[in-house]
Amino acid sequence: MTNRLKTYILSVFLIVIGTCASAQTELTNTVLEGSTFQPIESASVYIKNTTIGTVTNADGKFLLTVPNKYKKDTLIVSSIGFKSYKIPVDEFDAAFEIYLDEDVASLDEVLLVAETRPKTGKDIVMRAIEELPENLPDSSYLQKGFMRHKERNKKEFKWLIESAITLYDSSYMTNTAENLKINVDQVRKSYDLRDVDSLLAYTSYLKFKNKNIRFSKNNLKRDTIQKRSLVKAIKWNDNRTNGLETLFQGKLNMVRNSGSSRALFGEDIMSKHQFELDTILVENDRKIYKIKISESFEYVNLETPGIFNDGYHPKGWIYIYWDTYAIKKIEYELVAASKAQRSRSKTLYDTDITHKLVLTYKEYQDKMYLNYVYYETPKLVNVGVAIDDPKTEIDESAINKDERYYYTVQEILFTEIITDDTQVKTVLSQPWDADLFSPKPYDKEFWKNYNTLLESKEEEKLIQDLTKRYALFKE
Repeated sequence: MTNRLKTYILSVFLIVIGTCASAQTELTNTVLEGSTFQPIESASVYIKNTTIGTVTNADGKFLLTVPNKYKKDTLIVSSIGFKSYKIPVDEFDAAFEIYLDEDVASLDEVLLVAETRPKTGKDIVMRAIEELPENLPDSSYLQKGFMRHKERNKKEFKWLIESAITLYDSSYMTNTAENLKINVDQVRKSYDLRDVDSLLAYTSYLKFKNKNIRFSKNNLKRDTIQKRSLVKAIKWNDNRTNGLETLFQGKLNMVRNSGSSRALFGEDIMSKHQFELDTILVENDRKIYKIKISESFEYVNLETPGIFNDGYHPKGWIYIYWDTYAIKKIEYELVAASKAQRSRSKTLYDTDITHKLVLTYKEYQDKMYLNYVYYETPKLVNVGVAIDDPKTEIDESAINKDERYYYTVQEILFTEIITDDTQVKTVLSQPWDADLFSPKPYDKEFWKNYNTLLESKEEEKLIQDLTKRYALFKE
């Protein structure tokens, strides 16, 4: 091969590479409130009439990768209660921050529109539940998404996993245990530097493996247990508390699983919840009911296998479209309320709020699909003894609470919806693996143009620190 030919081939190669690289446009900016200049977190940033989108982080920042074929399409930045920002993709200018002004409708005016419309928070929510078969997907589909799993104490990150996932669902009317699947496609980061000494998790694990065995953590001595046995127990505990199947097939997927007999938003929804209409907000020129969630006369029980998960009261907000009664967003917390659950939560987690959940939905082809999931829960990892336990010789006052108490945050951003039957069947026929915590090979090319969640400044610093410490740990 001559030098001239080699030069020609190299030039063609570089042109092809440059063309592929430029086939995507990166949009990045900060979204702020117009009146206060404060950042707007979890604002939706998306291309109109597509499933391409992301959400802003705690600093109001976003990064969205858009294929160039959508350059003439409209970029929309929206948040409930604010006027939307709209601009063609090819006219987007990152030099100027995006400001959204408040947009609130008159509650009295909306309620007086027609006598036949529901007027109370309870009636609006019940109507939304009735309309779920119309508003949620009625045929099989796939969703591609990005997931960030973070575990930390109050000072630092102890565990980080970033992965690409695929969700399959046959339709809203089917049972999730049999008709909803999750696969972990790729892993971008996986650093685990947690302390491994939880006798409570180990005790639960032994009881799970040996159904008839009876003992407590007080029968165990930490120095007699091999580390690999503790690691195995904690991996088991990871899956039952933060596994993807638990999240999507369980009670916390409250809208999708409302048809279940034991669902949070099931037949006995009013025995555990009260709903009060607060106001009417606007997003993208559509009115949205903002409804307050509070406790009713019964406790909430999540019924997680092997975990005492009873005695909670709910609180939060639910946002419902005025025109279709489609659920747009849910902000939901479970607070320890019974005497037993308050004592347990304070002892083990140092908090009464033991579950935080945010679910947001986006409309595509007249159906509502999950857009963003935020789930936070305390975690048993660095726990060897109970606080103020007179049977121990440990000085509990010397324990650093900032280091001892762990909590997990899981965020999922869905970036693609596939409804084509042929594509769905092809993907469905492949092996599925929902284990978020098992090692996966890293594919650099896969992640080049994959939309991910942008870290906040604080998260970025903590992740960098975790990465450095993990490198030293591996050495």
